Amino acid sequence: MSLLDIPTLETEHLLLRPYRLSDFDAYAAMWQDEKVYRFIGGKSFTREQSWTRFLRQAGMWHYMGFGFWAIEDKATGVFGGECGFHEVRREMTPPIEGTMESGWGLAPQLQSRGLAEEAMRAALTWADENRPADRLTAIIDPGHAASQRVAEKLGFVRIGTADYGVPLVLFERPHRS
Repeated sequence: MSLLDIPTLETEHLLLRPYRLSDFDAYAAMWQDEKVYRFIGGKSFTREQSWTRFLRQAGMWHYMGFGFWAIEDKATGVFGGECGFHEVRREMTPPIEGTMESGWGLAPQLQSRGLAEEAMRAALTWADENRPADRLTAIIDPGHAASQRVAEKLGFVRIGTADYGVPLVLFERPHRS
């Protein structure tokens, strides 16, 4: 799958679209903001680490047939985060390798407005239509109550904890028929 094949999804307030090279500076800045990384690894990403993640997100589509979308605020046209699915092959117990790990991260200007849920509803509709047999998981920092609420609103069920060098809450979204 090429970047040309990655679908663009539209919601009331957002465009979920392929990443653009022009997104990178805003992407790197987002991952240096404590409001973003606080519950996702707990430390800021260097520009180089952001670049590696940026390329991973775009490349996931090519190898896995799914991936993350860049989130664009329709009102401003500004890059505002990312959401979607990846297969990170984490060294984690229990393992979630082979699942579509769901995730979202919004820049501070889009946080606390219900937009993570809005974006992921569109992504999950895409997954239900295009990858109905795949297992959907999510891992969330135990202290990130807002993301846990988003996961539950999206139909994810807490199934336990995971050890990834730090404790995480493990969620799974039951298959929809």
